[in-house]
Amino acid sequence: MTTQAVLAPESAAGKPPGRGTGRPKQNREAIFLFLPALIPVLLLSVYPLVRGIALGFTDARAGLNVDTNFIGFGNFGKLLHNDLFWDSFRIGLIWTVSVTVLQFVAALGLALLLNTNIRFRGVARTLALIPWAMPPVVVAIMWRLLLHPTNGPVNDILQTTHVTDHPINFLGDFSTALPAVIVVGIWVGMPMTTVTLLAGLQGIDRSLYEAAAVDGAGAWRQFWYITLPQLKTVIVAITSLDMIWNFNSFGLVYVLTAGGPGGKTMLPMLFAYNEAFRYGNFGMAAAMGDVMVVIIIVFLAFYLRNRLRSEA
Repeated sequence: MTTQAVLAPESAAGKPPGRGTGRPKQNREAIFLFLPALIPVLLLSVYPLVRGIALGFTDARAGLNVDTNFIGFGNFGKLLHNDLFWDSFRIGLIWTVSVTVLQFVAALGLALLLNTNIRFRGVARTLALIPWAMPPVVVAIMWRLLLHPTNGPVNDILQTTHVTDHPINFLGDFSTALPAVIVVGIWVGMPMTTVTLLAGLQGIDRSLYEAAAVDGAGAWRQFWYITLPQLKTVIVAITSLDMIWNFNSFGLVYVLTAGGPGGKTMLPMLFAYNEAFRYGNFGMAAAMGDVMVVIIIVFLAFYLRNRLRSEA
């Protein structure tokens, strides 16, 4: 037997097992395990998003055998001169800012209350989550019944207590429709914000409050100099996400008012929906969606920038 024949098995045996071939095999197995989760995301989220963005640059319309042509920024040029769209955009900003700010204030107060040693605290925390557990459509139908001008309990209570001497059509009057929808939006979104803030409150070191109390700081000073600074990261995160969710709100307002009366609650998502499915202008509706995607990206950039700064 030659020396070369003897050394060959030894060199092969001395080579670390699996090195060079094991890692590619593991990578392939990881890809196959990842595909069941990746494929639905690509088909149901990424592809519709890309398809919708591309549709905004066409003249697509509803109907069979209708030609679709690429028109570039034609739809966006029309949007610049569409007063109804910009009016819906203004209403959407009022809705988003009002709901987000008032929702945060109410949720912070409720979170501070639920963080104390009140009686039946567990029951109170459970009740606070009820709006979160209900579908938006069910919530909207419930509030339509509550605010009904003739049979609703809200009007009945207001007239019984002599707050008003006549029924108020909360969802049908020009002056009350948007405030009423904002109140419902606050009620629906408050549980999520409350739970997030409550989790942040429970993560604050209690020794900070004890040290502040020893130094003579009252409840307000403890709240201003300890609670709010410690909750800064949580506040930035939840308010940024609330802004995005509220700006994209559709189902709740659609069932409550469908954008009425007279367009007083016509949010951008409702306007785009009507443009697509009532008037059949899919290309124009997709262009509106593209504008809203850009706005959401701006919100996300603001959110991520603040997150990175807080973690630095």
